[in-house]
Amino acid sequence: MDVFFRQYFDLGVMWTHFPKVLAGFWITVELSLIAGALSMVWGLALALVRGSRARALAPARVLTVAYIDVFRGIPLLLVVLVISGSLPFIEFLPRWVRAPELFGQPDVFWFGAAALTVTYGAYLAEVFRAGLEAVPRGQLEASRSLGMSHSEAMRHVVLPQAVRSVVPPLLNDFIALMKDTSLVQVIGIVEVVRAGREVQGETFNSSALTLGALLFLVVTLPLARFVDRSMARNRPAGASTGGPA
Repeated sequence: MDVFFRQYFDLGVMWTHFPKVLAGFWITVELSLIAGALSMVWGLALALVRGSRARALAPARVLTVAYIDVFRGIPLLLVVLVISGSLPFIEFLPRWVRAPELFGQPDVFWFGAAALTVTYGAYLAEVFRAGLEAVPRGQLEASRSLGMSHSEAMRHVVLPQAVRSVVPPLLNDFIALMKDTSLVQVIGIVEVVRAGREVQGETFNSSALTLGALLFLVVTLPLARFVDRSMARNRPAGASTGGPA
């Protein structure tokens, strides 16, 4: 048992290498927030296109369905490798796309953010679509009868209700996205897992990886409890016990 605690819970190793692991964790948090925000915007756009009934958007709907199916079926690691290994060599793209260096972050950071965005955008599109379909169609028709245009009815009536109903699954997907940021280490980003692995290679001790796991829990556990409370608040009376409402 002493060997186990020295290998995984050595407080001396944790304290000595805490700044390096914490710096990697901040990279993880920044990547999660940027990719999470972009994924929500992209996923909502995909959901609106897929849910549109306009004939003019029929080709776009077909492409959207294909996009969602493809990126939900491809491993995120493969997307990371393809984007990081191809974008820099597509010469007709502008330089800020081929070698982005925005807000002081290197190009590999943005390649990782792009991979997370295009992948999780496909997942969030299905979440938003479920929320949009849960809003009764009559509310859109009633809004139109009051003189609203289709876009105004969607923006002021349908979308607020849809987004409110999908907050728990959105947060669940954000937790999953945050954990999947560890995959971007393969293209050279020193996020929290890679920082822990480097310390492990130097010290032959895994306590830095344990420290990284604890930092993840500091963020994900409160989010998980918030999701539970949100789901309980939205659950109909009697649904938790299976008894009559």
